[in-house]
Amino acid sequence: MRGSQRATQASSAVSAGLDTTIPSNEIERATFERIVEPQKVEEIAELVRKCEADRISLAPVGAVRTLTQIRGAPVKIGVSLRKLARIVAYEADDMTVVVEAGITVADLNTTLAKAAQRLPADPRDPNATTVGALIAAAHAGPLRLLEGTVRDLLIGIQFVGHSGRIVRAGGRVVKNVAGYDLMKVMTGSFGTLGIITEATFKVRPIPENYTLAIGSFDDAEAAFAAASSLHDRIALVHLEVTSRRMSATLGLPDRFHVLAGYAGIPSELKYQRDRLGAGLETIEDDRAQQTYAALRDAQLADGIAARMAVLAHDLARCVHESSAEFVAHIGSGIAELFSHNADPRIVAQWRSVAHSARGHVRVLAAPATIRSQLEYFDRPNPGAFKLMQRLKSTFDPANIFNPGCFVGGL
Repeated sequence: MRGSQRATQASSAVSAGLDTTIPSNEIERATFERIVEPQKVEEIAELVRKCEADRISLAPVGAVRTLTQIRGAPVKIGVSLRKLARIVAYEADDMTVVVEAGITVADLNTTLAKAAQRLPADPRDPNATTVGALIAAAHAGPLRLLEGTVRDLLIGIQFVGHSGRIVRAGGRVVKNVAGYDLMKVMTGSFGTLGIITEATFKVRPIPENYTLAIGSFDDAEAAFAAASSLHDRIALVHLEVTSRRMSATLGLPDRFHVLAGYAGIPSELKYQRDRLGAGLETIEDDRAQQTYAALRDAQLADGIAARMAVLAHDLARCVHESSAEFVAHIGSGIAELFSHNADPRIVAQWRSVAHSARGHVRVLAAPATIRSQLEYFDRPNPGAFKLMQRLKSTFDPANIFNPGCFVGGL
């Protein structure tokens, strides 16, 4: 039997009994040959067992924004978690929530808001970001300064792994006292080690009276200096510097801007406002929330986008030397870089700058015409890469989980 015929028949076999669809749009067709929609975790486990037996690749389906970028060829089966989107347990007094991986961050926070709480992970477009994608792609936004990232909020996880095993760790089940810390292993694994099906988070109160201070500057050096000074003086919710063009996407004048978010009871607001310094405009209520959402979702419509991570004290220099449009997260050492010029050499330049500060660059988006010329993930040192190879071979010996979509083609 020819390989293509065998793969087609095997795909039919593993999808038997599951709701199956043919990808309906260009993005899905570039990423999956077919999509199945399990209704239970046990169905995913059975699917994984059959895929391992027939060496059929599969990957979890979210909004497909990340996968369509990093996949060079479609996987045989996309596993949609759309029907696994329940809040399993929510203890507002304990400030913990257990959710299935198909629920979006926005829908989860709508429920948590009834108790004045939230999951303070703020990925771009939370209406399209599922909890599974939040963890698997390690999405984060401006709130990382105050709240950390998803790995800091995750206290339990469940996923379907090798041999269709349903693996649970942390949270309400066990504490990780030996072996792998599975929450951290699965965070940022991009679906290459298993399919995340459930997560347990600690949640936080929604800060009162969110307020945004905005400063406008003629040059980046002055903006970074002002932001650094603010970071030293005030405990902020978030703190960013934006380049001229990125400022324009927020509806601000075509200049460099500092955006400093803070919150609290009236006495806290007064304390922080008194220490802002001169030259900052303060906005509140809906206008502040709308500007924050635009900042969280900021991107250019075309060209190359990447995330640079360096030591925090090197961020201003590295952003300047990158010659890019940017949103820089002061205090976190993170910046999103953007270029309208679709030239792969730009990524090499950004990586050279990041490496000079012992950092790295991950490509987030690029035009389809140049994706095959890019390495989306920076190369780690040989020792770290060897460890990653061992993790992949241990967790996925059949190499069926989203193969070829991680560092070094793992």
